[in-house]
Amino acid sequence: MNVILALGIMIFVGFLAGLALEKLKFPMITGYIILGMLMSPSVLNVIPIETVGQLDIVTDIALGLIAYLIGSSLHWEDIQRLAKTIVWIIPFESLGAWFFVTVVLALLGPFIIPNGTFWQTYFPIAFIIGAVSSATAPAATMAIISESRARGPFTTTLLAVVGFDDSIAVIAFAIASGIAQPLVKNAGSFSSYHMIGIPALHIAGSIVVGVIFAITLIYVLRLVKRREFLIVVILGTILLCTGVSDFLGLSSILANMVLGFVLVNKVKRKELTTVVEEFENVIFVLFFVLAGLHFDVSVLKIAGILAILIVLARCSGKYLGVRAGATISHAPDNVRNYLGLALLPKAGVTIGLILLASIEFPSFGVLMLNAVLASTIINELIAPPLTKYAISKAGEAQVVT
Repeated sequence: MNVILALGIMIFVGFLAGLALEKLKFPMITGYIILGMLMSPSVLNVIPIETVGQLDIVTDIALGLIAYLIGSSLHWEDIQRLAKTIVWIIPFESLGAWFFVTVVLALLGPFIIPNGTFWQTYFPIAFIIGAVSSATAPAATMAIISESRARGPFTTTLLAVVGFDDSIAVIAFAIASGIAQPLVKNAGSFSSYHMIGIPALHIAGSIVVGVIFAITLIYVLRLVKRREFLIVVILGTILLCTGVSDFLGLSSILANMVLGFVLVNKVKRKELTTVVEEFENVIFVLFFVLAGLHFDVSVLKIAGILAILIVLARCSGKYLGVRAGATISHAPDNVRNYLGLALLPKAGVTIGLILLASIEFPSFGVLMLNAVLASTIINELIAPPLTKYAISKAGEAQVVT
């Protein structure tokens, strides 16, 4: 199958699948994901694995656009007003997921994984998977917000927390990897530079790239007099920001989020966001159908039990962490009761980090990768309906389906 035919099938049939699931009161992205799974090489093989590999560029472009939309949705005045709530919730929910997953997998690992020792096998596996579990996927969250046309303090808090989660996951992974390496190798030296220095430089570099492109675009926008050209310069800048970030080994998600945040708060033109929102649904269809196309039946068979434990522990850590942070900061009841349910999606950053871990720890890397992939598949099916439910119960959904 050629790539153009695959894209046509993904957009057209994916949209129909989304409409079908919407009629059943599910979010449309659930339909996109299920369709992708059914068309995947391991199920019906409608789109073969060679074509799926050629479509992976869609993921980078989609995440760049989604990150820009998240950043452009965060207004400085709202952030200042909600700062106390955000500052307390972020560490509790992210570290809560890390702690719960680590404890559950470390304690139950000996009953699931044979022929291992606690400090050289079970704890390193649990600690690393726990670290990557602190991330929250921005794509699913942004898709549900867009579909519901949600607006308000709850939505702003949700976007801010999601935006920072990926950065925390990068730091958590570096720390976990730095501690696990000497344990697995039975050595005793820990490198503070690898645990703290590298991720700090990674985050700082991503922010700098985002700021540079934002400043550049601010000056270029002075030359743009017609709205139809606005999308040209914005899309071009997002792609440049994504490409440069990937080339430098930085986070394109964080860089594009900073780009959108700086641009909108400095220029204060509503159309800077709306021109991108006009074609965001095409991006969402492609992104989530493609996510489903990566489904592999064998993954669920190999690491199903570990995947279920990861999902349960992560969801518990996120939910209880939000309640703790919201209680301390005296956040509104809708934030305390429902925000934790909206932080369950995970995908891109989690998978990217666990791929790195599978290379760094060859003795159990394949097991970790399969377990996290299987948990991501489960999560992609249960998280979108819960996010939609949370936004609806919080009273900020403008469209009730």
